Amino acid sequence: MVEIKDLFDLDKTIAKELFAGKTYPWEVLDEIKSFILTLGPTLDPEEFDHPAEGVWVAKDAKVFPSAYLGAPCIIDHGAEIRHCAFIRGSAIVGKNAVVGNSVELKNVVLFDNVQTPHYNYVGDSVLGFKAHMGAGSITSNVKSDKTLVVVKDPEGYIETGRKKFGAMLGDFVEVGCNSVLNPGTVIGRHTNVYPTSCVRGVIPADSIYKDKVDIVLKS
Repeated sequence: MVEIKDLFDLDKTIAKELFAGKTYPWEVLDEIKSFILTLGPTLDPEEFDHPAEGVWVAKDAKVFPSAYLGAPCIIDHGAEIRHCAFIRGSAIVGKNAVVGNSVELKNVVLFDNVQTPHYNYVGDSVLGFKAHMGAGSITSNVKSDKTLVVVKDPEGYIETGRKKFGAMLGDFVEVGCNSVLNPGTVIGRHTNVYPTSCVRGVIPADSIYKDKVDIVLKS
């Protein structure tokens, strides 16, 4: 339920090779930066601009003048980076994805058609195809006691060895407005999270998360 094969269609990201040979999606987090710096120079200059060192932007992407693109990053075809978006670096923004006003990204992979449109923070995370973060929803990527993150799967705890780990959202996940995804959250495909939720652990695919004691399978 928490493996790459359970969560993502790897044909829906320019970063498919980043996931090769790995079991869990958080295993890519330490390699996003180097992957971008390797892939970027191979991108077709007829299709991608190279406005700054370590930054590649598809010519048909829309980047508002007030957006900040920190290196390294790749902005794929058709993506929209809106006013005052803050891409701190080590970010891959997929085809037709939306990074909205005042959204901050750091060390992330956004698959194609992901939407983070309003006041989101997404750090040390992977968001699958067509995942959507409602306004004000965020990933919390460091535990308050600064200990290493453990993924709390119903079948047992999985040690990640990571201090920074936000959330892994499977394809088509919908996160309601003003929700907090706590460190080590993994949400299965096609699951919906109610607004203002505080989510932690592993949430099954095809579910509706109402609160921690009320998670129901979709009918």
